[in-house]
This record gives sequence, C-alpha cells and structure tokens, in this order.
Amino acid sequence: MRARAKTNKREITSASASLAPMEAHLVAELPGESGWQFEPKWDGFRCLAFRSGVDVDLRAKSGKPLARYFPEIVAGLRDVPLDPFVLDGELAIAQGAALSFDALQMRLHPAESRIRKLAHETPAFLILFDALALPGRPDLKNAPLTERRAALEDAYAAAAGNPYLRLSPFTRRHSDAQRWLDKAGGAIDGVVAKRIDEPYRPGERAMLKVKRMRTADCVVGGFRYERDSDLVGSLLLGLYNDAGKLDHVGFTSAIADRDKPALTKKLEKLIGPPGFDGNAPGAPSRWSTERSAEWQPLKPKLVIEVRYDHVTGDRFRHGTSIVRWRPDKAPRQCTMEQLGREARPGKLIVQMMRG
Repeated sequence: MRARAKTNKREITSASASLAPMEAHLVAELPGESGWQFEPKWDGFRCLAFRSGVDVDLRAKSGKPLARYFPEIVAGLRDVPLDPFVLDGELAIAQGAALSFDALQMRLHPAESRIRKLAHETPAFLILFDALALPGRPDLKNAPLTERRAALEDAYAAAAGNPYLRLSPFTRRHSDAQRWLDKAGGAIDGVVAKRIDEPYRPGERAMLKVKRMRTADCVVGGFRYERDSDLVGSLLLGLYNDAGKLDHVGFTSAIADRDKPALTKKLEKLIGPPGFDGNAPGAPSRWSTERSAEWQPLKPKLVIEVRYDHVTGDRFRHGTSIVRWRPDKAPRQCTMEQLGREARPGKLIVQMMRG
C-alpha cells in the first residue's frame, strides 16, 4: 500500500508540468436538453492545483507556474488533510462585495516582497469545481462528472474550515443556470455547461460556455496601422469621463480586409491631436506595450458601437467586435456611464465570500 501511495505521488508530481485543463467552446446559448451540469464561470485565473507531500504546484491555463504569486494558496493547500491530489479551480480575490480581476493581475509582480505584502492584505482563495486525482484514485479524471463531483465534495468536506478554499455551486436545472447568466457581469463571467456522463478531457474544448455580451457606443479617438502596412489595423476606442475628458478604454481590430482601404482614407482625413485628452494609449499602465505609442490621434468625429464581454478598471479587458457605425450619435453622448457594473448574482457571491 505504501509503495502504491509513493507511485501515486510520483504520477501527480510529473503531471503538473504537462497536464492541460479541460476547456470550453463558446456558444450562443445554454443547452436545453437533459444530461448537463451548469456552473458559474468565475472571473479569475484558471488554476490546476497539484499536491504531493509538501510539494504544491499551481499552474495557469497556459501551463505557466503560479505558485510564487500566491504563497497563501500554497500554504493553504499544504494544510489540506489529503495527499496527493490534483484539483481544478479558479483563483479569485474578493474586494468588498465583488471579485477583483485587477487585484489578481497585481500579483503578477517580479518582487517577492510585494507579492507577500499583497497576499497578506488581499488574500486569494481557490474556487474548486473538479477533482482529477485524490488519495487512492490517481485516475479520477477518467470517471464521469457525477462521480468526480461527489469525490470533490468529500475532499472539500475533509478540508472544512480551510480559509483558502471554496466549493463552486452547480445546478442541473436549465432555469437556474439561465438566471445566473442573466445576472452575469459582476461576480461571474458567464455559465459553463458540462456533460454529466463524460470524463475529464485534458486540453480539449469539451465543455460549453455562454457569456453575456454587452455593447457600448464609443468615440474613435485614434488608430494604429497594421504592421508593415499603410492600412488601418485597429481602432482605438474612447469614452468621456466625468470631467469631460476622452479616456482610452480599448480597441477593436475586427475590421474586414475589404473595408480597410476606404476606412484608412476616411481616418487619415481626421488625423489631428490630441485624440485622447484623458487617459491615452502609451500612458504608464500594465496594459502598455512597446507599440503603445505608435498610434495616430483623431479628431473626435466618429462613433462606433462595439460588443464586449468584460470591463476591468474602466477598460475593455479584451478586444471588441464591431456592431455598427453610429453616424446618428454625437460623440459627447459616449460616456463612461455605459460601463456601469452589472447587478451581481447576490447569493453566489455571498456564498463565495463566506465559503
């Protein structure tokens, strides 16, 4: 038995560098037929957690190590009375009554002293939603979801009182999942659907995810040329803040190739400073890149409606898609009020805060 336990530990330790999390395919709506389990899609960092003796490893979806950035989670997992294990979950940080993606990003810092300070001031927790291996069950990922979920709940119960762990709720009722989705935007990023009879499929898009997409009318405050081209590559988007200044809030590069020549000519006629007289591209921020200053300012004449999924710190977190041009709307009508926080799913967020 002891030899088998040592073998299990070796298997789990070697898996940490190579095991990829199961991923989700974006779809327009939740599946309506039976046989699905629905879970909130939390707004955090996806994380696979590995434990073997005193060794704890945290891996991002990309495979990059996260342990040094979340020392409190490493310490918390060492206190779990189970060894070895592999768990799938989401790293999150609560600030007030919401989860803060900004606070997570601040952890990705080169200075260990800074990380330790933040870990003390804004401790993270790991929201668990799947179990891939547990003591005596190194191949749990091959079991159906119903079995894995039961094992996960037992493991969570064994770690009762651990302040760094949370158990994600689930439902198998479409109506409940739809209510979660209708309230998405503050605490959750959407809803994930998983087949209850399927095994865990590492690296495959074997789940479904639905996000609540929103739209905003933005001023085109500038643009960038495509690399090594004289055609437009992306539009820089702005919204007016409370002081009446145009802040840069994101971009869209979803421009059809056939539209680029005419759009480039239109934009070049409007080139003129300042483009953004509030927060501008190239200003110091963690979003800045080497090319941040390589943009052309435009007179605030054009308004475009874009579709986005998430806002972080008054910015679109990801690139946006174009819905339509809005020649009927005055640029000054494009204000930050459009990015107001969505209503949070109260019961879900309270459950996560209290554990």
